[in-house]
Parts: sequence; C-alpha cells; structure tokens
Amino acid sequence: MGDIQWEYVFNYELAVDSFPYVIQGIWNTLLISLVSMAIGLVLGFFLALGRTSGYSFLRWPARIYISFMRGVPILVILFILYFGFPIIGIEFTAITAALIGFSLNSAAYMAEINRSALASVDRGQWEASKSLGLSYWQTMRGIILPQAFRIALPPLSNVLLDLTKASSLAAMITVPELFQQAKIVGGRELDYMTMYILVALIYWGICSLLTVVQNYLEKRYEYLL
Repeated sequence: MGDIQWEYVFNYELAVDSFPYVIQGIWNTLLISLVSMAIGLVLGFFLALGRTSGYSFLRWPARIYISFMRGVPILVILFILYFGFPIIGIEFTAITAALIGFSLNSAAYMAEINRSALASVDRGQWEASKSLGLSYWQTMRGIILPQAFRIALPPLSNVLLDLTKASSLAAMITVPELFQQAKIVGGRELDYMTMYILVALIYWGICSLLTVVQNYLEKRYEYLL
C-alpha cells in the first residue's frame, strides 16, 4: 500500500479545476431523469390499468410491452432510436432519443409498481364507493390513488434513483451529461481515474438529495395508510 502513488489515483487539483466544466452536464442529467420519470409515470399508470383490464385487447398488449421493455437493455433501446431509426428516415437529436428511450423503458417498471400498489388497496373501498354512487374515475382519483401513491412511493423513488444513474448511458449517444463531460476531460488530461471518481461523487450527491426528498414525502403521506 505504501508504494501507491495516490496522485495518480485522484488528482485533487484537476478535480477542482475541472468541476465547473463537468457540472455543466448536470442539467441534461436532471432533464433526462425528471422528464423521463414524469412521462414514464403517466404511461406506467395507463399500462397498469391495461395490465389489469378485463379486456384481452388491452391486457395483452400491455403485458407484451412491459415484458419487452423490462427484458431489453436500455442501451440497446437508445442505439435503436439514435442510430437505427435514421435508416428508416426518422432522426432524433441525442437528447430527444434519450428522453424517449428512458421514458418508454421506465414506464414498464413503473407499470408493475402501480399495478401492485393499486391491487394493495382494499377492495372494500371500491364497494363502499360504488354504494355511495361514485363513478370509477371519482373513486380512483379521490380514494384509491392517494392510498396507492403512498404504497408506491418507495419503489417509485428507487426508479428515479436508477434513472439518475442510468442517465450516464446517454453519453453513449453523445448527450453532454455528467459522465460525457467527465470523459472529455479525462481524455484531454489523460487522467480518467480522477474524473470517474469526481463524477461518482457528483452522482452520489444527487442521489443523496433525492433520498432526502423521498424521506420527506414518505413522512408527509404516512397518514394515508
């Protein structure tokens, strides 16, 4: 251990000097993470309804979509969107391809979370709402969804954390996010180790802040259980 030259493992001065450039990528990282989470949440809700529908023409397409998206690596989806679609005349910018890819992929995971959360709400509440003359959507919006949201919050928060970390894969299609910025500096300075450690610390900080928000929301909605 005494023979290790630590300046080659982590160059503190390079990390400090490069931080302003690397951190510029945080906006694309957050854009991909938050927008994909929002779109995926909406798509996932309707996929969950389709997945549990009594109609086979809704249930089977939802099941096939969820199975496909959960079984294919997100990197493959990004490559298909960015490098494959131009072959058939459809071109996306790198950031658009990333947003579409992450949204479609995350929707499949959130669909299963939503399905499980909705199923966890006692069926008696549906019956009580029906006896009060409430419509399906009135029951869903006012009674079922608030309780299901509390149940789904921890796993949904984990999806957001995974999205934040997985957004680094967008560097593979040239999106200038955190990891891509760090790679550029690492190649220029011939010191990838320092930049990889720096970007790891930045991701850790982002995920730690998101965890604080998760804990706050869990306490805020705890009374709904």
